[in-house]
Amino acid sequence: MPPVPGPVPRAGVVIPIRAFASGNARLAAVLDDRERLDLAMTMAAAVLGAAGELPIVVVSSAPEVKTWPAIAAHTVIDDPGTGLDGAVAAGCAHLAALGIVRIIVAHADLPRARPGSLVRFAADPPAVVSIVPCHRDDGTPVISLPVSPVFEFAYGPDSARRHAATARRAGLTVRVVRDADLGYDVDIPEDLLS
Repeated sequence: MPPVPGPVPRAGVVIPIRAFASGNARLAAVLDDRERLDLAMTMAAAVLGAAGELPIVVVSSAPEVKTWPAIAAHTVIDDPGTGLDGAVAAGCAHLAALGIVRIIVAHADLPRARPGSLVRFAADPPAVVSIVPCHRDDGTPVISLPVSPVFEFAYGPDSARRHAATARRAGLTVRVVRDADLGYDVDIPEDLLS
């Protein structure tokens, strides 16, 4: 007899992962291929753990990500190949189709993410967008938002400010969350020194 479906969780987590093998190219000057692969997998595992018991959808088309044992219990959907904005939007649409009403997007390069540290965003009020800016006060390693209205993502330089402006234009309240662990992403060699 098939299992009886339980209640739909209020929130879910989207984790876009471009690739492990070719990821972190900006770190090539200080880490060899194997070290970058190990670092990428370690950071992604930390982010998976940060989701606690929340449902996770990983967005990736990379074979090494799809077959990674750590994500075997989670849903993996194909990256549509339209950049980070498109990958995140695809993950959000997937969770929204399941009836989830709040999405927490967390990037896979957060080495300091603590177990369960994303769960608190599941309790955000419906009309609130919570943004965790990166340690350079530039990027958006974590954002929590309602599934409606559909959000226009704008990753890249200065994305935290653009995401805040997009939320305000949509009539949503913006809450900036300064979190030294969830805001610490690894993009450049200097990020490895702290």
